[in-house]
Parts: sequence; C-alpha cells; structure tokens
Amino acid sequence: MARDRTERHYRRGPARAVWPAPALPATRRAARRAGGDYGRPAEPGWRAVDWPAHTRRIALPEAEVGVVDLGGGDHGVVFVHGLGGCWQNWLENLPATAAAGHRAIALDLPGFGSSPLPDGEISIERYARVVDQLAEELGLGAVTVVGNSMGGCIAAEVALRHPQRAERVVLVDAAGISSHLGEQRGGGVRKLLVRGAIGGLTPRDPQLAMKLMRRPGMVHAAMSAVARHPTRLSKELIAEQLPSLGAPGFRAAMDAVFAVGLTDRLGELRQPALVVQGDCDVLVPLGDAHEFAERIPDATLLILEDTGHVPMLERPDAFNRALLDFIAGRGDLGPGGPEVVGVAATG
Repeated sequence: MARDRTERHYRRGPARAVWPAPALPATRRAARRAGGDYGRPAEPGWRAVDWPAHTRRIALPEAEVGVVDLGGGDHGVVFVHGLGGCWQNWLENLPATAAAGHRAIALDLPGFGSSPLPDGEISIERYARVVDQLAEELGLGAVTVVGNSMGGCIAAEVALRHPQRAERVVLVDAAGISSHLGEQRGGGVRKLLVRGAIGGLTPRDPQLAMKLMRRPGMVHAAMSAVARHPTRLSKELIAEQLPSLGAPGFRAAMDAVFAVGLTDRLGELRQPALVVQGDCDVLVPLGDAHEFAERIPDATLLILEDTGHVPMLERPDAFNRALLDFIAGRGDLGPGGPEVVGVAATG
C-alpha cells in the first residue's frame, strides 16, 4: 500500500524550523490497537545469547570502543545506534542477522555506552571514520551499514566518505535533513526539546529507572517520544537500553548532528540504500524519509505504520525481514528507484 505523496509530512508554519515532525506521542490507550506484531520479540531471541562472550573493547586510531561481534559469516553487517543510544538498541536484530549467515556487529559510539569520551572534537565525519576503522580492525571488507537516527546520518557519511567500505546502507528514521534546519533556525530551542524528548524524563540512575519501569505511566512518559507504544515493549528490553543514560558524549554528538546537512550530497551516494521510517516518528518527520529516497539514486523506501522512531525494536520481525531481504537482493525490497514498497499491517 503506497502512501499518498500529498500527505502531510512536515509541521506547517514557522514551528517547522523548531520541530518539523507533525506526529504527536500516542496515548497509553492507543497501545491496545497497535497490532499483534508490535513489540513481539524476534526469533531467534536475544535473551538466549551469551552476550559477554561476544563483547569486547577495541582500541582504534580514533577512539576506544565497545563492540559486540556475533556470527561468523563472510559478509559483515555493522549496526550504528543513534543519539543517546548504545549497541543494545539492536538486540532484536543482531541474532536474526547472525542466524541468516552474516557477521553481525554493533558498537557503542565514542562517548556512549561502554565507550569512553574521546579526546578532541566529536563529529559525524569522525564517527564515520570510527566505523571504517572498526571494520578494518575486524578484517572485514565491504559491509552493510545500518544506522538509526544519528546512526543513519553516520551510515550515509560512511557511504559518502568511505565508499569502498559500505556495500549498501540502511537508513532507519535517519537524521541529516530536517535536523540541519534546526541548526540554521530555532536551533537553541530545538536542542532543548531534543534533550527533553530523548530520555529527558528518565532518571540518570539505572537502578531508579528500573524501579520506575514498574509503573506503566512512567514508562510511557519517559519513552513516548521515541517509541510509539512503549508499554508494549518488554521491561527487560527497555532496561537494556539504559547504559547510555547521561552519556558524556550526548551534548557534543547532538551539536554534531545539527551541524551536518546531507541533502545536497545524497545524489553522490551510489550504493543501494534501504530507507526505513516509522510513520508516527515524533523526532524525525516522515518527509525526511521521502527526501532520502528521492535524492539517493538507488533507494527503496519502506514505511512502517503506527511505528515511532525505533522500528527495529518496535516491529523487529518486519524490520529484520526487510533488512535480510535487502541484503540478499530478493523480493520486493531489491534496490530500485524511490518507491514506497510496503506498509506494515497493524492487525
């Protein structure tokens, strides 16, 4: 089911420069209508993995990073988290990717999760070098780079600046288009809003956060700007997203995201790209996904209905199926011109 291209994809009026996404957080009651696949754990499940056995710290020329490395396939898939995130953002996707015969790798970007804040300036270009250096250190050739939010901006930067490294890219609710608009106009106000929306109501103390997660109202208030229906996600999965609470790299990385504008360079991106977007993302407007798909020469657009900013956690089955089909070049998700190729059923 293709989306009507005249549909409202951006907020109207002067407010667009401050907060361009027209979507609003859903109510707690709306979670009852989210469909059976929303929040349903993917198979194979992440809880069965001995994660410490696959996790290590690696010193790269740019920085020291925490890395999880799962599977033994010849083709590497590198997952890059977003602002305020950590490698655990990909818990529902790493096992399925490894089970499909790929080497699944996720990192904590410098300044987030287990990776210390590096010396010097943080920038999207520098983060792209970190991804390139990590792949080199792990003995990988060309990889698929998958990025969410800020990580999507980084994935695009890897493809543009290190084209030999990125065989294909997956941009998941990616920053880099309207986020740059906020730097040019209304940037100060928008940064305050972003800080509040991404974990702003979540306590910095993980133990306290775990206690408060027993209250559905608190879970909804803390995460409703990120996930469409946070009370439908398991408390264990939410708890695993906490390592970057109060991350020392947050402010600098946020400034770096706002400083980068990808729009005029996307025509130079030659790799096949899969653009995935939740149609109810409060942080990144749906129009940005259409912009990515239209400007990248070889792009495919997949919109997931009734889904927020983290579709890989909200609808992991649909996301994993699309990702693996795209990597394999099979089905309706083979690379082609910009086109909406599917909308997830809501049940």
